[in-house]
Amino acid sequence: MSFIAKTFSPLVRALSLGAVLAGALALAGCERPPVDTTQQGFRGTAMQQTDNPRLLAKIVAARPVPPPDSEPASPDGPKAGQVYQNVKVLGHLSVAEFNRHMAAITAWVSPEQGCTYCHVGANFADDSMYTKVVARRMIQMTQTLNSAWKDHTGQTGVTCYTCHAGAPVPAQVWFKPAVPVRNVSPMLGNDFGQNKAIPSIALASLPYDPYTPYLLGNEPIRVYGKEPLPQGIGTGATIQQAEMTYSLMNHQSKALGVNCTFCHNSQNFAGWIPKKVTAWHGIQMVRATNNDYIVPLTSAFPENRLGPTGDVAKVFCATCHQGQNKPLGGKQMAKLYDGLLAPPAPPAAAASAVAAVAPGAARAP
Repeated sequence: MSFIAKTFSPLVRALSLGAVLAGALALAGCERPPVDTTQQGFRGTAMQQTDNPRLLAKIVAARPVPPPDSEPASPDGPKAGQVYQNVKVLGHLSVAEFNRHMAAITAWVSPEQGCTYCHVGANFADDSMYTKVVARRMIQMTQTLNSAWKDHTGQTGVTCYTCHAGAPVPAQVWFKPAVPVRNVSPMLGNDFGQNKAIPSIALASLPYDPYTPYLLGNEPIRVYGKEPLPQGIGTGATIQQAEMTYSLMNHQSKALGVNCTFCHNSQNFAGWIPKKVTAWHGIQMVRATNNDYIVPLTSAFPENRLGPTGDVAKVFCATCHQGQNKPLGGKQMAKLYDGLLAPPAPPAAAASAVAAVAPGAARAP
């Protein structure tokens, strides 16, 4: 072998190996076919949804939809509120219906712990366990989601299983982050609420708590300017607000397993299309759920169930969706449990009194 061949042969092998490694790294972020593509809007608007059936199969397998525990029970006979003590919700159901609902809720939330996850075994009427206090309010929350928020929940509705999926605590919840400390070290300092690889915002270097301003507070999410620069300077949102909005959009995209064009027309992001309207109602619904039902329960929870700032675990899009654009693939479980569809109607006299005091005062989403 010549001197040149001996000299350059190792170099050629090294370059070849480097090329192979570079190619592998370049393809590491790609998904191997086949993938499923569904057109969501008009041609030319890039409104198409691409799904990887292998990844979707893992999500479905992790949250299998349980069959109904039994056939619907008879509404005949005495009501649960007349037979059992201290029944403050679902007392309008018959005893058979009530027991069926309790069995289903146990299977959805605490299949391993059983009834005594929420009840004192020797006295089911006892309210001393915080889990019972919380569960009672969560049933009322579910009734509201299924009756007052149909613009988002539609005909599918929700049950306890939608969020809990067989676990006492839903897999996807959020807490307020601890306040960052300024100048912890010359290298760390204050992170100003961003630049952390947080899974819920798709590991982006964006503000990692878009939930407090938008899903607890009522800060404006739409931040696009109506005037071009430089005329638009001072009349629109700040860069920081835009980053916060983009962080929330990242969360929604990851939570639903979709891209931006699932809800947005790529030719007109500010325009309104049906799925964007549904998402808007979803944001209002999540905010109301946190403020009306979950945050008021903070004092009921023990300290070990609270976050680093002492707040309770709250919901966001991922809590229900968990990687699917329709929670549980759109399976309709709620319709099998009438007690979760709506709160009982008030007596006629009480309804008339309410209407006289506040005519047309139904809550707008």
